[in-house]
Amino acid sequence: MGTWSIGHWIVVLIVVLLLFGTKRLRNLGSDLGAALKGFKQGMAEGSEPAKLEADPKPAETAPAEKEPAQKH
Repeated sequence: MGTWSIGHWIVVLIVVLLLFGTKRLRNLGSDLGAALKGFKQGMAEGSEPAKLEADPKPAETAPAEKEPAQKH
């Protein structure tokens, strides 16, 4: 008792298919995939600023003005 065999899972799958239908399950799967893709992109974008702060670009300095050569 309490052990789920492959037969139990097949019955559950058939009941789910009968209740929701294949079209609805396919839409649910594509929506879930799109949500996961968006989440991964958000996580990648969220880590980029931290990466830039850890390795900042060196500040560009303005070219120094040359002093005119003095004649003696």
